[in-house]
Amino acid sequence: MHQYLRAAFWILVYLALVLTPLFVLLIGPRPLAGGFWVDLSLALGFAGTAMMAVMFLLTARFQRATAPFGIDLIYYFHRLASIGAFIFILLHPLLLVVRDPALLGAMHPAVMPWHLWAGTVSFAALAALMITSLWRKQLRIHYDEWRVAHMLLAVAALVLAVAHIAGVAHYSALSWKSGLWLLIALSCGATIVYVRLVKPLQMLRRPWRVVEVIEERGSSWTLVVRPERHAGFRFLPGQFAWLTLWSSPFAMKEHPFSISSSAEAVREVQFTIKELGDFTSRIGRVKPGTRVYLDGPYGTFSIDLSRAPGYVFIAGGVGIAPVMSMLRTLVDRGDRRPLQLFYAYHTWERLTFREELAQLKEQLDLEIVYVLSEPPPDWQGETGYLSEEIFARHLPADRAARECFICGPTPMIRVAERGLARQGVPPTHIHSELFDLV
Repeated sequence: MHQYLRAAFWILVYLALVLTPLFVLLIGPRPLAGGFWVDLSLALGFAGTAMMAVMFLLTARFQRATAPFGIDLIYYFHRLASIGAFIFILLHPLLLVVRDPALLGAMHPAVMPWHLWAGTVSFAALAALMITSLWRKQLRIHYDEWRVAHMLLAVAALVLAVAHIAGVAHYSALSWKSGLWLLIALSCGATIVYVRLVKPLQMLRRPWRVVEVIEERGSSWTLVVRPERHAGFRFLPGQFAWLTLWSSPFAMKEHPFSISSSAEAVREVQFTIKELGDFTSRIGRVKPGTRVYLDGPYGTFSIDLSRAPGYVFIAGGVGIAPVMSMLRTLVDRGDRRPLQLFYAYHTWERLTFREELAQLKEQLDLEIVYVLSEPPPDWQGETGYLSEEIFARHLPADRAARECFICGPTPMIRVAERGLARQGVPPTHIHSELFDLV
């Protein structure tokens, strides 16, 4: 209940931040009535700009604000809210032009006033931001380059939007109303300073060192890191952290990875990383002694936040990493609650943590159901891809009482969520960890 109350509080804070500028503008003298469509257009523009400003706070990783939801859900909401803000801002000029097509004449570059230039360039920056974010992979934009461009485009879009509002001075002619939008812009600037200067400086003072690099099956590697001249941090089993490797924490080159070690091992943290992209393809070349920086822990994907008489884990590929953190923690705690793991992979030979999982079966009350899409000739287990039929054959009788944790590729997560629900698992007992944050 405490978690739900915290979530409700932060939802109300978000709504207040988005709606307050809109209602404050109605205080005091109002301009001559422009009609319903003009007022609707202005309201959409104000709301869209306020939503743009709040985006800076959503991605600032304030742990108290993100804790009730999980930062993966926050980033997913950020994406959806950004689309909503873009639609609002797009409708702002369209409604005016549909009402009065003669306004198009004022958009000619030779006669366009500066505040319309500001609004036009702001919209162009926002459109570029949306295109490069939603289709980054299709456009083959490197992740690190995209992050820098994303921040610059966001700042430009917001600053120019505020300039546009001040220049038009419709509902914001009073100095204190213009000051409100200036305060909003300065607050976003302060957030950037905190995220890109203050927090990296804090990380710089709390470095970590790689003490071991372990080769795993399936082109995966486990980095074992320990704090250098500080106590490290406590984390919940299943959480993740942003890892900065080969760079300064000021370089905006951190990457999120799940922690795979036990939460009881407080003096070291392990990350199991699969060779998949530009950054991770070099992970096996990391040398012991390399200095790294961590920002974390984050996430609500943890058994410690979901008490239950037993658990069901569903992992695909390297999605086994946070599950291993939870299983290892349960071993260290001597926990004997019943556990079940569905682990989907391509081949038996490349199955990550295959040997350790066999040992964990001896240390825990653990049943493992392997699902192989490319099984060996003598394979007797489940084949193909994870499906509702596989769940129907193996889920325990008390499935409705168990908490279920899913981590893996997005298509697998969707299949697992649907299959568990159809097998009688309540939606509140299904927890998913999203890989693709951007």
